[in-house]
Amino acid sequence: MKALDDLTFDNRFARLGDGFSTHVLPEPIDAPRLVVASSAAMALLDLDPAVAQTPVFAELFGGHKLWAEAEPRAMVYSGHQFGSYNPQLGDGRGLLLGEVYNAAGEHWDLHLKGAGQTPYSRMGDGRAVLRSSIREFLASEALHALGIPSSRALCVIGSDTPVWREKQERAAMVLRLAPSHIRFGHFEYFYYTQKTELHQQLAEHVLKLHFPECQEQPEPYLAMFREIVERNAELIAKWQAYGFCHGVMNTDNMSILGITFDFGPFAFLDDFDAHFICNHSDHEGRYSFSNQVPIGQWNLSALAQALTPYISVEALRETLGLYLPLYQAHYLDLMRRRLGLTTAEDDDQKLVERLLQLMQNSGVDYTLFFRRLGDEPAALAVAQLRDDFVDRAGFDAWADEYKARVEREGNASETQRRERMHAVNPLYILRNYLAQNAITAAESGDYSEVHRLHEVLSKPFEEQAGMEQYAQRPPDWGKHLEISCSS
Repeated sequence: MKALDDLTFDNRFARLGDGFSTHVLPEPIDAPRLVVASSAAMALLDLDPAVAQTPVFAELFGGHKLWAEAEPRAMVYSGHQFGSYNPQLGDGRGLLLGEVYNAAGEHWDLHLKGAGQTPYSRMGDGRAVLRSSIREFLASEALHALGIPSSRALCVIGSDTPVWREKQERAAMVLRLAPSHIRFGHFEYFYYTQKTELHQQLAEHVLKLHFPECQEQPEPYLAMFREIVERNAELIAKWQAYGFCHGVMNTDNMSILGITFDFGPFAFLDDFDAHFICNHSDHEGRYSFSNQVPIGQWNLSALAQALTPYISVEALRETLGLYLPLYQAHYLDLMRRRLGLTTAEDDDQKLVERLLQLMQNSGVDYTLFFRRLGDEPAALAVAQLRDDFVDRAGFDAWADEYKARVEREGNASETQRRERMHAVNPLYILRNYLAQNAITAAESGDYSEVHRLHEVLSKPFEEQAGMEQYAQRPPDWGKHLEISCSS
C-alpha cells in the first residue's frame, strides 16, 4: 500500500492545453479536518487507509497543500440545462487536481469539489457545504455498492469556513474519483463555439483513452457513440430498477462514460411513485422518476448533434434507436431477478407493470417490498405482503399470477431462491431521512453517524446485526424532504 507521497500522476487532460481548462489553485478552507473517508475508494489509488488519519491528508484535500506533480485545472464545458442551452458552464466549484494511475494501470481523476472560485463560477462562491458534501460521499459509495456505475468518493473534509446559503453553514470539500470527468457538455461546448480543431482534439482524446477498443472498428467514432448509448441505457435501467432519482439530468451532468455523477438533489424512492420529483426547483417535473428514461434519450440526442462532424446523421439516428430496446432489455432483466425469476416469458413486462401500478396506488415501500418478497416462499411472502395494499383484490390477482410464474421456474430450493433474491434486493438504501440524520449530527461536530451509515450502505444486501433501524420505512417527516441543487 502507498503513502500519500507515493501517488503517481499522469495528467493527460491537463496536457490538452488552455483551450480545455484553466489553471486554478484551490482556496484553502479554515481548520480542515477529516469527516469521513472510504477505504474502498482509497484502495483504487493503492493508498493505505491509515493515511486518512494523518494531518497531511486533511491539508491536501482541504486545499492547503498540493503534490508537486498535480496540475489543478477547472474544466470548461457547456450544456442543456432543463432543456435550454447554456453556452458556457464549467467547473464553478470543482478542480481536477490531476490524474493518478495505480498498480493495475488504471487512471483515476482526482476531482476536488468545493475548492473555491474559478473563471466558471458564474457569481458563485465556489464552495460546497458540509451537507452537500456528505450527501455526495454517501451516494457515490452507496450506488457503487448496489452495482450502479458511479463516480467514487474518497473523503469529505470539514472546516470552520463560513458559507452563506439559505443560512450560514460551514464549507467542506469532497474528493471524488472517476476514470474521467468529461461529460456530454464538453462536446457541446466545442461544437457550438465552432472550435473545430479543439473539438477534434477532444474527440481523439476520448476515443484513444476511454474507448480504445473502438479504434479497431471501421467507423471508430460511431462505435464510440454506440458504446455511450449502451452504457447510458444500462445505467438508467439500473436507476429505474433500484428507484434512484438523479434530479438534475442536464447534459453537463451526464458522463461520457455512462456513470452517475454530479450529485445534487438526488433521492431514492421510499413509497413507489413513478411521478416522484426529488428536486424542489424542478417545477415542471422534467427530471421526475419516470421521465429519466426519455430524458436519457434526449441527452444522447444532444450529444449526437455535437458529434455530427464525425458521424453521419443517418448513422446517429440509427444508433439512437438502440437506446430504448437496450434500456428495456436491461430493465426487464433486472426486474426479473428482483422478482426471483431466472427465465424469460413474454408476459413478464406486464407482470412488472401491474405490480408497480398496485404499489403506486397503495404507497408501498419500493425497497422493502422486494426484500420481503424473497424472505419466504412465494405463497407465504405474498400472503404477508397483502396487507400493504389498498386494492386487496387487485393484489390477490397479481399474486396468483406471480405464484404460478414462480412454479414454472423449476425446482430451485427455497434457500437458493432466497439467496438469489437477497443478492439483488437491498435491505439498506440511502434514504433521505437517514442522510439528514447523519448531516444534522455532523453539523454539530459528531461524525459517528456518517461513519455508521457509510458502513451499513457499503454492504446493502447483507443483513447486519444491530442495524435494524436502517432498514425501516421512514417516519412521516422523512418522506417529503425538500432537496435543492445546493444540497
